[in-house]
Amino acid sequence: MSSHYSIELANRLNAGCQCVSLDRAGLGAELERVSPGFHDEVMAGRPHLFSDSMVFVSAEHVQRMARLVAAVERVVAMPAWREHVLAWAPQSARHHSAAPGVFLGYDFHLGQSGPQLIEINTNAGGGLLNALLARAQKACCDDVEALLPGDLSGDTAEHLFLEMFRAEWRAFAAQTGRTGALGHIAIVDEAPQTQYLYPEFVLFRRLFEHAGISAVICDPQELALRDGALWHGSSRIDLVYNRLTDFALDAPANAALRAAWLSDAALITPHPQAHALYADKRNLVALCDDALLAGWGVDAATRTTLANKIPRTELVLPVNADDLWARRKQLFFKPAAGYGSKAAYRGDKITKRVFDEVLAGNYIAQALVPPSSRTLKVGEAPVELKLDLRNYVYAGHVQLVTARLWQGQTTNFRTPGGGFAPVLTVPSLKVNA
Repeated sequence: MSSHYSIELANRLNAGCQCVSLDRAGLGAELERVSPGFHDEVMAGRPHLFSDSMVFVSAEHVQRMARLVAAVERVVAMPAWREHVLAWAPQSARHHSAAPGVFLGYDFHLGQSGPQLIEINTNAGGGLLNALLARAQKACCDDVEALLPGDLSGDTAEHLFLEMFRAEWRAFAAQTGRTGALGHIAIVDEAPQTQYLYPEFVLFRRLFEHAGISAVICDPQELALRDGALWHGSSRIDLVYNRLTDFALDAPANAALRAAWLSDAALITPHPQAHALYADKRNLVALCDDALLAGWGVDAATRTTLANKIPRTELVLPVNADDLWARRKQLFFKPAAGYGSKAAYRGDKITKRVFDEVLAGNYIAQALVPPSSRTLKVGEAPVELKLDLRNYVYAGHVQLVTARLWQGQTTNFRTPGGGFAPVLTVPSLKVNA
């Protein structure tokens, strides 16, 4: 197999295929099936949610990302890892759930040496929107038509997602002695209708209801804990699909949800322990520490995979201030409990005032891996957009690989031509001997 060919072809297509592949009419029809006017509601305040084209990624790079996911999973399964990361985790993260947590997002940049893991997120948004987006693509030129799969009879992302929630329920039920099928889900976020990805909540409600599971979208303050159960009005909630960014459930507004989590009154997913095990940015420091991993008994092959695919990450400590400032142009600074690029800074853009704030905060510094690019025609002019890749992962299995396109310092949905984009895998070729 020639992996070099697939990498080169993916690069060539990302630079040279400026065609529109998104069938906007087909996407609109898909959204209108949810409810009349839903398409206009989605797009009115979100003009840059969906890109007009796809991103091309070589099969070799897709496989490398999957190998990194598997390596992280092997480490996270170790008792020594759990002891290490829970030592700095909030108290709520020490409560254990047999359900691993839905929608881990492994985010990568394509560096010079291939995919590099930038961060891991819990409650990674966009999975269902991207599943819908992938169905609205068309062949835009001969090169793309030759790559589009001819057999789409395999398992759909929507079905994988639904089965993921059912698997969560089975694990929780076995742990807590529950009986009966999953019946009632609450999709929870702060002021959900104001959230940028609110349309996805609506799509999830529709997915659950079509499967015979009642679902409600609500603010956490609409929930109440009584008689050992979590309630939304007169409905007893079995499972909370948690979209909050208060990962520890510490905010007063989330008191009922926190109490339900700590008492197993309902299944909360993803939950505080999932965030502590995977998504605290300090975990990347440990994953980069070869001596620490070797001391835990992590095998050499796993350590090599981690070393090759995670940019060097270190804690930001005041004692290292001078050294970090001197190296700042090669670093990216992120808050340990951050999300969505909030309060994250490229070192070559940071001011001394902000750097002093970073030193006083709880930050990590990661070796800068610039994102690769995708060139698209916006209007009549070709525009170079940055791209990152997200692997949606459950229980170590990659369910879907998608991309985000943007311009600027950090990922956003404000760039003309940018937004979510489906990933088309460029296969390797057999080389005849």
